[in-house]
Order: sequence, then C-alpha cells, then structure tokens
Amino acid sequence: MVRFLLVIIALLPAYMNAGIPQDFFRGPMDYDIMPGLKQDPEEDTETPAATVESDFWDVNDSLMNIPAYDRYCKWDTKVVHAYGFDLTRMRDTAHIKLRHEACDYAHPCHGEITSDFGERGSRYHYGIDLKLSIGDPVFCAFEGLVRIAQYSSTYGNVVVVRHNNGLETFYAHLDKMHVAPGDYVEAGQEIGLGGNTGRSYGAHLHFECRYLGEPIDPKSIIDFNSGDLVANSKTITSADFKYLEEIRSAKYHHIRSGDTLTEIAQKYGTSVSTLCQLNGISRNTVLRIGRTIRYR
Repeated sequence: MVRFLLVIIALLPAYMNAGIPQDFFRGPMDYDIMPGLKQDPEEDTETPAATVESDFWDVNDSLMNIPAYDRYCKWDTKVVHAYGFDLTRMRDTAHIKLRHEACDYAHPCHGEITSDFGERGSRYHYGIDLKLSIGDPVFCAFEGLVRIAQYSSTYGNVVVVRHNNGLETFYAHLDKMHVAPGDYVEAGQEIGLGGNTGRSYGAHLHFECRYLGEPIDPKSIIDFNSGDLVANSKTITSADFKYLEEIRSAKYHHIRSGDTLTEIAQKYGTSVSTLCQLNGISRNTVLRIGRTIRYR
C-alpha cells in the first residue's frame, strides 16, 4: 500500500501539468496586469506588484478588478492609445451612467476654454483645452483606475483613468503627476498639477473623453460653463463618431523643397482656396519642408 501511494505521489506533478498551457493561470497576455494595484482602496499602504501579478491571476480577476474590462478585454499601462476599435461602424447603442449621486462627478479644473474640440488647422483637436497656471491642482472627473501616468512627446505628462462606466478621461500637459498605474482614484481626487509639458504652447489642461479609445466631444458630457454634467447619463451611438469618417479619409502631401500651393493644388486636382481652408492657412503662408499639408 505504501509503495502504491509513493508511485501516485511521484506521478501527480506530471499528471497535473499534462496538456495545460504554461500561461493558463497567468493574466491576460500582452499587457501589464495591475502594477501597484491597491487591493483595498481604503488601505494607505500599497500591495507589492509581485503579489498582484501572481501566477494565479486569471481573466476573472481582470473582470472583477479592472473597470469595464468586459468591454475592452485589455488593460495596457504602457501605450496611451492601445485600442483598435472603429466606432464609426458601431451598430449597438451604449447607455452609460455618469452619475448616481452628486459626489460622482468633479470638474477637472475651472479655467476658461482656450481651444474647443474639433478642427484646428491641419490637425484635429480631440479634447478641450482649459486655462490654468502651472501648479494649479487638476482633479479626476469620475471614480476609476489609473491606466497611464507617464511622459508622452505630444501629451507631455499625461494621466489616463479608466472609469466603471466605460469612459476613459485624459489629463495632459501636467507639470506633476500624483498617481501611478493601478491606483484607485475617487471623483474629485487631485491627480496632478497643471503645466506646460509636451507639445504645448502655454500652460493649460488638455482634457479628453474617450470610449473604447475613440474620442467623444467632452461638451456632449460636461457643461464647461457651469462645471457640471450635461446629464446624469449618456447614450453613445455611431453618430458620436461620424466626424472620424472624414478625418480617416483625409489625404496629405509631404512638403518638399520648391513646393508651392499652386503646384500642390494642380497635382491633386484641387484649388489653392481649398488647401487654405483645409489647413487653416493663407495664400501667403510659408510652406515648411518636411511637414504635411492636407489636400482632401
């Protein structure tokens, strides 16, 4: 009997591992799983990342701990724009709750709007710019989990928060960041200080609202005059992303030495006035070599 038990014990590891992929008990692949996640938001001390990123983290843990994981099926703490959804082809309607109680929303900062969502020269502006001074506090709009807190060549110091309702909000050009990926944040919590980092010309907060990675005009969610929500919920359809169809069909010409507006217009069968309108320039604008100009 003893010999039989010894044989069973010896064979048990091989039996348990047979046919089971090495990553079966690991978290979803190709991205970090909650580095530095605080398991209990009320705790003052952080749970070590090694504890969180255990060999027994599976997709059920992701669904339970990561906001809206069932919609995104991804949690990337390195890449700011990490998704490949095309919501211009969205067929379903998404109904998202923005506020259950008064404390569920906080205005990011109360500066005046210096640049709206929409076309801005040859670039599309995917957020709202709010005036502030360097060092002014910036607050999280909704409760959620910090996905990104890093420096970007365009956004500068940027914080991205994933919220339980499926939205992600962006806070860019910060001077200082007070949070890290995996931090749980409340609505109204200070997440950083206003600044002028990245591609920025003067201190301001660049604020974005995105759903599954696609930008939504923040004014459809927030009344920036009153500093409050437009409504307590929002219905999202493909109509919210109709503007992206034109942007994605746009064509650009790379400016070379000797190029003129007249030559570019003739090359692409358009007019100088159209080029000026598409790019927010005049007939006398100096064309800089290496840059692009939109012709359609």
